[in-house]
Amino acid sequence: MWDEQRGRGERPPRHRPPPEPGDDHTWLDHDAGPVVRPYTLTGGRSQPITGGLGLLTHVEALYAPEADLVHLQPEHRAILGMTRTALSMAEIAARLDLPVGVVRVLIGDLLQENLVSTFESDTAINPPDENILQAVIDGLRAL
Repeated sequence: MWDEQRGRGERPPRHRPPPEPGDDHTWLDHDAGPVVRPYTLTGGRSQPITGGLGLLTHVEALYAPEADLVHLQPEHRAILGMTRTALSMAEIAARLDLPVGVVRVLIGDLLQENLVSTFESDTAINPPDENILQAVIDGLRAL
């Protein structure tokens, strides 16, 4: 314990005051850049407006010259840019480096605005034969 009169002993841990506004940017990771929580991208929503968007659901941008793209977030615009040819939900999430749940909400927004269309992939409609899957598993185990 610290002896105030003699100035000796073990000092108690110092508690730092909270940073002043503009003083410390705890939301900024100097290596990675600004850190934005996923819920801020979706306005706190965790479910898309429309349901049925699976990992293998394909998304394709629609041509909409009259659409007001100014109000869209950068992530919405990025989805529209990359889905000029159809991509799966999983691929979009990977390219954006965002959780699939966030991408589902963003794509739901685009669906509501009629800026994208979705369709199920062939593998989602006609899953592979069980024998093929077992052969793949056996091949992987053999490695």
